[in-house]
Amino acid sequence: MSLFAITSAFSEDNVTAISSNQLIPLNDKIIANLIRSPNTQTKSLNLASSFLHSLSAYKYSYSLLLTSSSNHLASPHSQRAHKSQVILFLSLKHKHTQMYKQTHHFCFQIYKTMKNILACIVTIITLSNLITISQGRRVSQSFETFEYTAIICRSHSASITEYGGVGDGKTLNTKAFQSAVDHLSQYSSEGGAQLFVPAGKWLTGSFNLTSHFTLFLHKDAILLAAQDLNEYPILKALPSYGRGRDAAGGRFASLIFGTNLSDVIITGNNGTIDGQGSFWWQKFHGGKLKYTRPYLIELMFSDTIQISNLTFLDSPSWNIHPVYSSNIIVKGVTIIAPVKSPNTDGINPDSCTNTRIEDCYIISGDDCIAVKSGWDEYGISFGMPTKHLVIRRLTCISPYSAAIALGSEMSGGIEDVRAEDITAYQTESGVRIKTAVGRGAFVKNIYVKGMNLHTMKWVFWMTGNYKAHADSHYDPHALPEITGINYRDIVAENVSMAGRLEGISGDPFTGICISNATISMAAKHKKAIWMCSDVEGVTSGVDPKPCDLLDGQESETTKKKMIDGGCDFPTDVLEIDNVELKTCSYQMS
Repeated sequence: MSLFAITSAFSEDNVTAISSNQLIPLNDKIIANLIRSPNTQTKSLNLASSFLHSLSAYKYSYSLLLTSSSNHLASPHSQRAHKSQVILFLSLKHKHTQMYKQTHHFCFQIYKTMKNILACIVTIITLSNLITISQGRRVSQSFETFEYTAIICRSHSASITEYGGVGDGKTLNTKAFQSAVDHLSQYSSEGGAQLFVPAGKWLTGSFNLTSHFTLFLHKDAILLAAQDLNEYPILKALPSYGRGRDAAGGRFASLIFGTNLSDVIITGNNGTIDGQGSFWWQKFHGGKLKYTRPYLIELMFSDTIQISNLTFLDSPSWNIHPVYSSNIIVKGVTIIAPVKSPNTDGINPDSCTNTRIEDCYIISGDDCIAVKSGWDEYGISFGMPTKHLVIRRLTCISPYSAAIALGSEMSGGIEDVRAEDITAYQTESGVRIKTAVGRGAFVKNIYVKGMNLHTMKWVFWMTGNYKAHADSHYDPHALPEITGINYRDIVAENVSMAGRLEGISGDPFTGICISNATISMAAKHKKAIWMCSDVEGVTSGVDPKPCDLLDGQESETTKKKMIDGGCDFPTDVLEIDNVELKTCSYQMS
C-alpha cells in the first residue's frame, strides 16, 4: 500500500479548500487517516497544494478542507464543521464533495495547540507499495498488498503474530502455529481461512494443517525447522512401505504435516522453508537415528492440494511428499540442497492420482522428481498406483541422480506419466526407471517429450536390478511389468553413455520407443555408447545409432508405437490440467 504524507500548517483563521474531480481507478475503498505531527513550525498550505498536485498525478479524486471556524467552510455544499476538525474526503465514484461530521470514513478529530500554529499530517492510504512523503523524505514500508494465484481465495485471514508468534529466529513457535491452525479451522464451512507469516525467521517444529486452509509466506519470511528431535512426533511407517526409509521403525513427522484433508494451499511470494538439514544429515551418516528423517511437507490421504511459489532449503530428507492423495498442483517452487546431501529428493508424488508439477527449479542430492507407489510386498498389498501425472518446465541439477525417476518403490504401479520441456544440467540421467524382482506391479504408458540435457552419464537409463528391499520377505516371483515407455525430441550434450537399458532375465522391458534424439558424446565417453539387455523397442532419428535390441525386429507391437515417424505423446487433456488458479489478494498492515 502507498502512504502519502504531508506536513501542513495553518493558523487559527485560515480557511482553505482545494478540490479535484478526478476519479480514482481503484476498486477498494481508500482509507484516510489524520494524525498529529510533532512539528509545529509553519510550512504553509503550499505543502498541501503540492501534496494534492502530486495526488492528481496518480488520478486520485479528492477534496481537502481545512478549517478552524464553525462559521466558515469552503465546500460545494456549504456544510458546517466543528472548528477543531480537518476533513479529508476522497471519492471513488462521486465528483462532488460530501461531508460527514462523525463517520469512520472521512472525518477525523485533530488536536490544536492554543496560540500556536496547528500542524497535522494527512496520510492517504492506497493500494500499492508504501511510500511516505514527509517533508520530501521517503520512509520505510508498513503496508503491503500481495497478489497470488490459488485454487480458491479465502474470506478470513490472520497473522501468526496474533497467536504469539515471534520471528526472531530463536523463539520456538510450534505452539503458535498449531494454535493458529486450530483456531482458523472454525472457518472451514465459510470457505476457509489464511494464515499469514510476515517477514522474519520463524523457528518451529512439526505442526498439522487443517482443511480449507492457506498458509502464506511473505517473501522475507523464513520457516526454520527446529533442530530438536522432540519437536517431531513419531509416526507409524507408511502402510505401503512397511517400515521407515532410514530405519526399520517409524518416522519423524514432517515439518508441515496433514492427513485426511481437503483444499489445502501452501504458498507465498517466494518465502522460504529452511529444513536446516545438516543437523539431520550428520545424525544419518553417523547411524544415530532410530526413525526416518522428517520431510518438509507431507500430506496424506488428502484431496485438492496446492504448493506454490516457495523456496525450500536443506531438507532433512525428501522435500515435498504428497502420498495417497489426489488433485495436486506443485507450481513455481525452488528446491535447493547440497548435491551430496543424502536423500534430498525434490518432489515425490507417491500413490497419487491427478498431479501437476510445473515451473520448478531443483538442485538436489537425489532425484529431482521421484515417482513412487510403495515398496515390495507392502506396496503390492496396499495396491494404490500413481497415475495421471503431468510434469512440465522442470529445471534440474543432480550430479548423482536423475531429473525424473520412476521407482524404485513402485509396487503399487505407475502409469500415465507425461513429462515435457525438461532441462537438466550435470545429472546422472534424464529419466530413469528403477525396479527389481520382488517389486511386482507395473510402470507403463510413460511419455517424455522435449528434453534438453547437458553433461550427464546416461541419457536413457532403465534398470531391473535395483536391489534395495524393505525386508527379506519380498516375493521373488513378483516381477514388474515395464512397457510403453516413450521418448521423443531429445537433445543431449557432453554425455558419457547414450543409453543403459537393463531389463530382467525372463521379464524383458517392452514397448520402448525413442525418436528424434540427438546425443553429443563427451570427449572421454564410454567405449560402449549403448548397453542393452532384456529389452525390446523401436527407434527413429536417433544419433548415435542405438543397440540392436531397439531396432523393432523383436515385436510388431513396438513398431506400432511409432506415430507419424515419432513416438507417441497423448493429446487428450488430463483432469488436473483443467484446474485454473484464481488471482487472490491479501493486505498486510
